[in-house]
Amino acid sequence: MKLLFSIAIAFFLTSCSQTPDTSAKPTAISSSKSDQHLQQLIQTHQQFYLQSSPFNDPQEGGSNGKLPDLSPQYLAKQNKKLNNIYQALIRISNDELNKENQINSAVLLYTIKNQLDSYKNKEHYMPLTAESGFHVWISNITQQVKLKSLQDYQDYLSKLRAIPRYFEQQTAWMNLGIKAGITQPKVVLVGFEQSIKAFIVDDVTSSHYYQPFTKMSGQVTPENQIALQQEAKKILREKVIPAYQQYYHFMVNQYKPNARDNIAATSLPNGDAYYQNRVQHYTTLSMSADDVHQQGLDEVKRIRAEMDAIIKQVEFEGSFADFIKFLRNDEQFYAKTPKALLKEASYIAKQMDAKLPALFKTLPRTPYGVIEVPASIAPKYTTGRYSGPTRDDQAGNYWVNTYRLDRRPLYVLPALTLHEAVPGHHLQGSIAKEMKNVPLFRNRTYISAFGEGWGLYSEYLGIEAGIYQTPYQNFGRLTYEMWRACRLVVDTGMHTKGWSRQQAINYLADNTALSLHNVQTEVDRYISWPGQALSYKIGELTIKRLRQKAEKTLANDFDLRDFHDQILKNGSMPLSMLEKVIDAYITSEELKRNKKSDEKRY
Repeated sequence: MKLLFSIAIAFFLTSCSQTPDTSAKPTAISSSKSDQHLQQLIQTHQQFYLQSSPFNDPQEGGSNGKLPDLSPQYLAKQNKKLNNIYQALIRISNDELNKENQINSAVLLYTIKNQLDSYKNKEHYMPLTAESGFHVWISNITQQVKLKSLQDYQDYLSKLRAIPRYFEQQTAWMNLGIKAGITQPKVVLVGFEQSIKAFIVDDVTSSHYYQPFTKMSGQVTPENQIALQQEAKKILREKVIPAYQQYYHFMVNQYKPNARDNIAATSLPNGDAYYQNRVQHYTTLSMSADDVHQQGLDEVKRIRAEMDAIIKQVEFEGSFADFIKFLRNDEQFYAKTPKALLKEASYIAKQMDAKLPALFKTLPRTPYGVIEVPASIAPKYTTGRYSGPTRDDQAGNYWVNTYRLDRRPLYVLPALTLHEAVPGHHLQGSIAKEMKNVPLFRNRTYISAFGEGWGLYSEYLGIEAGIYQTPYQNFGRLTYEMWRACRLVVDTGMHTKGWSRQQAINYLADNTALSLHNVQTEVDRYISWPGQALSYKIGELTIKRLRQKAEKTLANDFDLRDFHDQILKNGSMPLSMLEKVIDAYITSEELKRNKKSDEKRY
């Protein structure tokens, strides 16, 4: 999952995940008027992107000191501009485009359509999930900005001054959400206010936002450093912390009491169409909720048989439920300290690093670290996640949740590490960001079915890499795969089939070895983020099917390293486009084989 807090939801029509390189980049050679027209629209979209948010084109002393404008007038104007680009794009015949531009078109159409759909579905009325919200996402400005010159620090202070206005605009949308019945359900908001309270501190120098002033750039004179620190303290005391206090009171006294009771996305206005839209967005395929639900049931049955085989292998005496209880409660499966958990995750990651050349021809230059999930969000956060760099002078980070160590079993850590770090999200995301000779939007696009499908497939690759060294670790891998299969069942169950939250919790708890704490936080995540959980299994099954097709067709000529490069080298794309890419690769390899055969014959 991508990615700044790995949340790919845009509650306003901007992208602030990275500071872009605004220099011109070469693109594919146009072979037709359609190719030329597409290239023109790509440039138009790039200009739209740059002006849509100050994060996208930060100008020192200007936009670098601003936060996004979320006013109704601005969002409506942005939506109109984006729709004009979209309408022009859909008029281009895909058959008339060269292969590279077919990918460009598919990715851009997918991205823009989701932004238009999000605005139409009023997702900006709900700038929060069970895990997090805008009050946490905006705090990432401490990492997004380069702080070297005096002007850089002054721009950062200007951002801090703008936080009250930013919060006011967000809460204004949330108020409209209350009136329109577009809110998160009450049940997923239990304890949510604690993530807001974490930013309300008595000592402003302990504030997350003050961190840039604790160790300042040598380019700033000592006198100016003191002045900037004093100004930062004043802004935090008079503007930033009061904004968080006001939002805390709004959440406790206004939003939570008026949040909806029904957990289903279909209970929202136009909910049936909304959920189906989310299903198609997150799977990138023309699947119905019923199709997804049945595929989940089939996968649960298959994986359960493999899990039962491992229980038999370790000669455990008892039922499946007894074995799960044993895994959840035996001390041998848990780290004693946060550092011990981080060290184990780092060790597994380093083991996999050494296996990468055997599985890939192309590896990225961007490194990654292993760090703990921030304490402010850890209680309601998922077990781990990858956070990509926001600047070119940063590494990526594999986040490991060290909150409640007795709920973080070591037997799932290999699968988690392979998914979030390598060969999963870090590898996939870094290769995409380092792609050359593609339009800029291709470097920053993340499509969940592709990215999360690759992450789950990466867990499977751990078998071939020899990472799962005990039956318990292999069971951990299967419990993670079962987790993703169960998601297909419980997400569609809760949002379209009348399942209760407790019914979903029971289903996930009964079929996986996830801790009960993780089960509850995950179910709340699916409730508050409809459809996103579907992308993992659907993507993984697609990649596995394409691999089987390539292996069967190419037989002895199949090269796994080359196949993996073909999957990743073009970055994120809809699964239907990925299938076309792999089919073209298979055809190309067949032609090479036939040519060699002909040369030998003559």
